[in-house]
Amino acid sequence: MFDQNQIEVVRRSLLFRDVPEPLIERLLRDGRLSRIDRGETLFVQGDRAEFIYVVVEGLVKLSRITPAGDDIVVAVYAAGESFGEAAALKGGVYPVTVEAAENSLLFQISARCISRHIGDHPELAMAMLASTFRHLHELVVEVEDLKGQTGAQRLAAFLTALAPAKEGPCSFSLPYDKGLIAGRLGMKPESLSRSFANLRREGVTIRGGQVSVADMGRLRALSEAERPARKQAAPCA
Repeated sequence: MFDQNQIEVVRRSLLFRDVPEPLIERLLRDGRLSRIDRGETLFVQGDRAEFIYVVVEGLVKLSRITPAGDDIVVAVYAAGESFGEAAALKGGVYPVTVEAAENSLLFQISARCISRHIGDHPELAMAMLASTFRHLHELVVEVEDLKGQTGAQRLAAFLTALAPAKEGPCSFSLPYDKGLIAGRLGMKPESLSRSFANLRREGVTIRGGQVSVADMGRLRALSEAERPARKQAAPCA
């Protein structure tokens, strides 16, 4: 059974926020909640893709094994974020491995069930496309940042996005451990440590999981310095 908070997380997710209420109620009845413990694997790269997921509570890590055998963190998703849409609807295999970064609760629904509703509710198809496009856009931005920014700049951008303030001094907690942050930013743990050390000159200190920033404007300026210009999508004719 879903409680009201869990229902609201699913409703507010990018995947379902534009779906009419009667259809949301039907999808909730067709899906179910699954709990996975920290370190538990939901599925591995190459598994047959049958389900679409929304994170209701916790954090999940998406990773890929490269041909060289390296484990690369592709994304870390929190409550309200979804994954598996494109692969499951295509009827292919999952391109990533998904593991719980902390104890997590997921809403899962079969792609077969989603496909059955799309015929009568084209807005559901648009929701699937919007979510898939968002994931693609995130990957494009990440590749640009990896190619065009230093480690300190990537870390500065990550911290700027987390901070509750845009200007002046600010303190906040890191959302997950440094090892996972390093993987998310495409760094080795030792490179992340050097990047934190470099940011001390910019007024950033970290103790445990608590970050203090002397001047958010200065940190944001570093994160945006010499940032590669991003191409805008051409308008539809």
